[in-house]
Amino acid sequence: MPLINEIKMASELGINSWNKHIFSPCVLCGQPRWVRLIKNKPEHDRCRKCMGLGRRAERGAAWEGGRGIDGDGYILIYLKSDDFFFPMATRKRSAWAGYVLEHRLVVAKALGRNLHSWEIVHHKHAKYPAGSIENKQDNRYPENLQLVSDDRHKQITILENRIAHLEKRVTLLEAENIMLRTNLEVGRCL
Repeated sequence: MPLINEIKMASELGINSWNKHIFSPCVLCGQPRWVRLIKNKPEHDRCRKCMGLGRRAERGAAWEGGRGIDGDGYILIYLKSDDFFFPMATRKRSAWAGYVLEHRLVVAKALGRNLHSWEIVHHKHAKYPAGSIENKQDNRYPENLQLVSDDRHKQITILENRIAHLEKRVTLLEAENIMLRTNLEVGRCL
């Protein structure tokens, strides 16, 4: 039996690779296993079994209370099937089945009803810049969230993009004015 934190080459373990491996215990269940070393650290701190339990089962060792973050940076909340707001949860066969976007859930709870699929919850960018992770996770209602239709959301997005473009243009023109004034003053001094 190998010792904890013992390091061996993959070829010594019968693995066709040049990597080093460490015999390391899982942080959740404590089961030791060989893990590939990357920059002198174990590649994973959990075993495969514990990594797979995170989203699928509430009783799993990796259960984190039903909160997660999707690939776009939005917070997702797990809902049980007997929850009033469960009809809003995703039904797709994916890792996020049974989850609902937190900003939609916040607005639905404030209104006291489920949101329809065509209703859009828009982040107003009240505190953080548009598109930032902080803004996507700022789910205060009504300070930073508003319920809008698809057409209205497109109008808001177009206006926000136009404003951002004009703000950049103003900044460039101000810098150009400063440069021209500097050149004009230098020309007078000569």
